[in-house]
Amino acid sequence: MAGGVENAAVARNKKVVLRRHVTGFPSEEDMEVVAETVALRVPAGLKAVLVKNLYLSCDPWMCGRMSKHEDEASRPAPDFILGETLVNYGVGKVIDSTHPDFKPGELVWGMSGWEEYTLITHSHLFKINHTELPLSYYTGVLGMTGLTAYAGFLEVARPKKGDFVFVSAASGAVGQVVGQLAKIAGCHVVGSAGTDEKVNLLKTKFGYDDAFNYKSESDIAAALKRRFPEGIDIYFDNVGGATLDATLLQMRRAGRVVVCGMISQYTLEKPDGLRNLFCIIPKAVRVEGFNVSGYFDVYERFEEEMVGYIKEGKVAVVEDVAEGIERAPAALVGLFSGRNVGKQLVALARE
Repeated sequence: MAGGVENAAVARNKKVVLRRHVTGFPSEEDMEVVAETVALRVPAGLKAVLVKNLYLSCDPWMCGRMSKHEDEASRPAPDFILGETLVNYGVGKVIDSTHPDFKPGELVWGMSGWEEYTLITHSHLFKINHTELPLSYYTGVLGMTGLTAYAGFLEVARPKKGDFVFVSAASGAVGQVVGQLAKIAGCHVVGSAGTDEKVNLLKTKFGYDDAFNYKSESDIAAALKRRFPEGIDIYFDNVGGATLDATLLQMRRAGRVVVCGMISQYTLEKPDGLRNLFCIIPKAVRVEGFNVSGYFDVYERFEEEMVGYIKEGKVAVVEDVAEGIERAPAALVGLFSGRNVGKQLVALARE
């Protein structure tokens, strides 16, 4: 937006709203970009922070909230409401604040609206401490997806040097970080991705020991057995479904399956079943799901460690940036066809 708008009483606020609930794959037509106005001051009596959004994150989990769930137990989080702004993590600049921990001009990241300005009243808002790095990193490697990789791999999987690690959706926002953390931990790591370009990226950019295009494999279990002749110690699962089922066959005794996401299942009316769960009994395999919201307390430690890895060249970052909020719906939809290469985000205004 034009410079000096922060001093105006109101500003234009473009936002992405849900037009209709989604069944199956989301489409751009399920969303709409509308323009409203926003007051550039926090309302009197409210403890809140008003931010100008600079970058917004695109993540597959948003699709689950775009559907209509009649059964509360079946929904991952509250459904988005028709006509209301979509939400996800973002990076912003504080315009006004009545919160004692945040001042105008500070840069922050946290859950925000898919819009140009958001009034934030929740507590999960973090100051950005390393402005010498690209601010966009706080939508990914230094934000929610990076913390997800860090917590899931180091806190849940608890790797040991020499472990054999498999990561699905390995070139995505979470997978690219998991693989590099695995190498730092002294593990042998193999990833799967959906294009030859992404497979090459895993091996040349992210340091994976090996990688394969799962779409080119007629038998995922056989593909894994070739690459893990001694079995798998840790499977970091981002896709679920057939890949999870095949991987269970290759797990070693006392192996760990970290269930982070299930992008292959998010658009199915009837999720796939698993046939190989019996494998976890004789091999004493631990299967554990987790949610990043349970690990915000380790964020400060995570941020400093990850910044160090980036500056030392131990962690590389690949981003796929859509310019302008008008392109946000297409960017989100593209996740489900694998159109993005690296962390998908939307740039609204660059500092």
